[in-house]
This record gives sequence, structure tokens and C-alpha cells, in this order.
Amino acid sequence: VQLQASGGGLVQAGGSLRLSCGASGDTFSSYVMGWFRQAPGKEREFVACITRTGERTYYADSVKGRFTISRDNAKNTVYLQMNSLKPEDTAVYYCAAYRTAGWSPYENRYDYWGQGTLVTVSS
Repeated sequence: VQLQASGGGLVQAGGSLRLSCGASGDTFSSYVMGWFRQAPGKEREFVACITRTGERTYYADSVKGRFTISRDNAKNTVYLQMNSLKPEDTAVYYCAAYRTAGWSPYENRYDYWGQGTLVTVSS
């Protein structure tokens, strides 16, 4: 499956952005989808993931209550709605996928990655 992330940009602290990740090349509903991010000088970290049907979602503690992951299997797209953004949310955000059941916060579980989209939150 090929993944294409979009929606990043510059936003002030307290603002909102919605990231999108479109998939092509395989049956989207067969994939667990995740979002990860990598801040300057830091390792990539888990942000959120969603099961194949969208029934369950999981979040890193740092974004819980502010970010919402969702998916539209008819549109082959996963979203990350980011509210109450903080400067520490500044990072390149990546969508990722793996083809099985369950969920995982571990990046080595994900087989497919998008190119990343930059989110910059100014103070």
C-alpha cells in the first residue's frame, strides 16, 4: 500500500489542524493505521493508531484528549484532528500501516510509511 500524508502547516499555539493520509494500492480496510511524529533532534514517537474497522483508537499520553484519529474506509483515508496545539507538538508527522488485526504503538510493527508532513506550532 502507498501512503500520502497532507495537511501540515504553521499554526499558533492553541490552534487546530487536521492531517489526512490517503492510501492506494491495496484494500485499505485490511490495515491498522497509525500516526507517528518526529521532532527536531528527537526520535520518532507514537501518536495514535486505529484498528481496521475504526472501532478502537489508542493515543500517546501526550496527545490524549487533544488529538483524534479517525478513518473513512470508503475514502481510503485516515485523519488526525489536532486541537489545542502546543509548541511541543512541532514535528514531522508520518502515517503508517500494517496489514493485520489488533493495534500497536511500536513503529517496527508498521510495514508501510508515508512521506511525512510538517507541523509547526508557534508560541
